Parts: sequence; C-alpha cells; structure tokens
Amino acid sequence: MHFPRFFVTLPSKTANPLMMNDLNLPPFAVRLREQDGKREIFDFLRRRYVALTPEEWVRQHFVHFLVEQKGYPRGLLANELELRIGQKKLRCDTVLYNKVLQPQMIIEYKKPEVSITQRVFNQITVYNMLLHVDYLVVSNGLQHYCCRMDYEHQSYEFLSDIPSFSMLNA
Repeated sequence: MHFPRFFVTLPSKTANPLMMNDLNLPPFAVRLREQDGKREIFDFLRRRYVALTPEEWVRQHFVHFLVEQKGYPRGLLANELELRIGQKKLRCDTVLYNKVLQPQMIIEYKKPEVSITQRVFNQITVYNMLLHVDYLVVSNGLQHYCCRMDYEHQSYEFLSDIPSFSMLNA
C-alpha cells in the first residue's frame, strides 16, 4: 500500500500543558490530573482517567476532533477495542461503528515522534482483516491519513480530508 507523503492540514494547534507535543488538531477542554505521581487525562469515551502518554494525547485530541468538528456520535466510538486471532490479542486504538453497530472505521494513533510509514498501515490492515471496515485512519497528531476501502474492486482510495459522519454513508 502506498500513501501520499502529505495529507490534510488542520488549521489550529493545541496548547501544550505538561510538556506534551503541540498537535495539528483543534484544542478541547482537557481534563488532567495527577494520581500517585502519574499524569492522567480523562477519556470521555471510556468515562475514566487513563495514563497520559504521547499516544493518548493524540487519541484524546483526535476523538474530540471527530465528535466536535466532524459530528461523529460519541456513543458510536470505542477506544482500546480488543480483538483476538486465535490465542493472540490485538488492540484497536479507536473503532467507529455505524448506526446498526457494525464496525465502519478503524483509527490507529502514534505518538507525534513516530513517522507514519508503511509499517503503520500494515498494522491497521491486520486489524481490518478481522473487522472489514469501510475506512482506515492513521494519525500521529501532526499528519492524518484516511483511506476508503473498495472491497468490490480490491482497492483503496486516500481521501483529502477526514469525512464528516454525515458523509460516511452518503
């Protein structure tokens, strides 16, 4: 799978509390705390605080972007979805379900320092062998790639933007 070198650039940068990387995603009302000497961020999908890692920083910004800017219903998004292939456990970062609760999009996050490479796309395609979704998204918070799968023609198309929820089934 070959993908374009650059993708969509989103207009604003996010403030940088606690020395986390600036991201190419809109800001949101971040809820942070320190618990037992460790920094945590509130995950509004899982409804609990989770460890604040660089990848989690990207995930929280991206899911807020999807809900607040792109109209994705938060009730149809799931973070840290576990999959199994035989005895092997895999973990999808975020999955979007459609209105009949079938997986429609897989989103894979990397920390900003990790380049989006073929290896990252190979990882998400393994998840897609199980879920068979219409859209694959990869983001490191700075670059964002989205491709639409075409199973009938055994191909895919990179999109110039992350589609709004209303456009996914249009």
